Amino acid sequence: MTNPTMRRNLSAAIFLFVTSAGAAAQDEPRLVRSRTAFSSKLYAPRTKRPLRTDELVDKAITRGLDWLAAHQDEDGRWDCDGFGKHDAGRAGARVGAGNPAHDVGVTGLALLAFLAEGSTPEAGAYREQIVRGIAWLRSQQGAIGLFGENSAHHFIYGHAIATYAVCEAYARSTDDALAPVAQAGIDYLEQHRNPGSVWRYQPNYADNDLSVTSWCLAAYCTALDAGLDVNQEALRIGAEFLRQVSDSTGKHGYTRQGEDSPRITKRHRSKFPTERGEALTAAGLFIRFLLHQDQDDHPVMEASAKLIGSKPPVVDKDGGSIDFCHWYYGTHAMHQVGGRAWSQWWRPLTKALLGLQRRDGVAAGSWDARSVWGDSGGRVYATAMAVLSLRAPNRHASISKLILVERRAQKELDKVRATYEAKPGDARRLTYVKQRLKKLIEKWGDTRAGKEATQWLHQLR
Repeated sequence: MTNPTMRRNLSAAIFLFVTSAGAAAQDEPRLVRSRTAFSSKLYAPRTKRPLRTDELVDKAITRGLDWLAAHQDEDGRWDCDGFGKHDAGRAGARVGAGNPAHDVGVTGLALLAFLAEGSTPEAGAYREQIVRGIAWLRSQQGAIGLFGENSAHHFIYGHAIATYAVCEAYARSTDDALAPVAQAGIDYLEQHRNPGSVWRYQPNYADNDLSVTSWCLAAYCTALDAGLDVNQEALRIGAEFLRQVSDSTGKHGYTRQGEDSPRITKRHRSKFPTERGEALTAAGLFIRFLLHQDQDDHPVMEASAKLIGSKPPVVDKDGGSIDFCHWYYGTHAMHQVGGRAWSQWWRPLTKALLGLQRRDGVAAGSWDARSVWGDSGGRVYATAMAVLSLRAPNRHASISKLILVERRAQKELDKVRATYEAKPGDARRLTYVKQRLKKLIEKWGDTRAGKEATQWLHQLR
């Protein structure tokens, strides 16, 4: 479990896992972030005024969140197949029901949508919904840290998404009571992970897949940002798995290079042709950004962006083009890419989602479940994923900028170290080095180089 004393004394070091294979030894001291009102580096700060997107987009987000709020159960759950109880007796109340085995997963997605709006467990328009949702997830967490039960074959999806949501809630709050809940979720993921590898549906499985692994790695990166205890070797292995399943075209495969996104049956594949989207390529690219991979160091990322951009969101209900996973991951990944690639993705994305949002009857504000995984997640899933996609421009910090800051800080530290090593016994030079270290810490104290500078300065005193 997280050590509260350490958490109050040190800041997060998300760059600790951004190393080449073999770095970050397991016996290194773990650095965790200070519990301030907002000290997350991964998520865009909510203390500042959010970036403007578009008035129509903002209204669509609000309508979607209001629908989700109106269909939350009193105990905090979002009922994947039974959400219609909140519209009992009205026409169309049950249209869009999903699989009841996915209540944990869709509750996690709904929480992520409210958190993306800017509300937290402590403040915001949807604080109550977040608090109740977390309370229900806590009630579903067993002794081994698992959210829900392992009765369904794909149960790990729900657990990974729920863990992701609780970790993000913790990252956005100052409530230490969330720490053991989030940590236990991460601990179960570590227990479930294939030995020396990544994740599949069941623990200790014979193979791995990118679909499950993407949600698990997103949870890990968020947990690390929140200052929780994360196995950094698992992050290195995750990065290696991304390399193994990707090729020079940028495509990321399901379990191996070149493999398309999965479908349940031949009928499912016929209804939703895999060539209409690149959900797993988008997932792989987004996770690469969360792992702080630099496009300059990983050319495959540029290729992935081009491949994703070649298949922008299109509404063709009969042609099976609606894929909320492809749109969710694609939007988050392309926002990190930025520039023209982002604008060329954002325009069709907003056109598609605003056009698909329901304006009539009990479904008003929501999105229909008619999509690749709609039969599984239902209307709650579709609505949460749509809101998360529309909120992407305000959700995460620019990771490329974080990388640039880290590099600048490291360059400055290298200069100071070279100055010191030129004449290590010179008293005047030692005084100068201490002054430089203090300035570095003042400017870049929350970077990895800043942490090293702080430790070095302490040793020099």
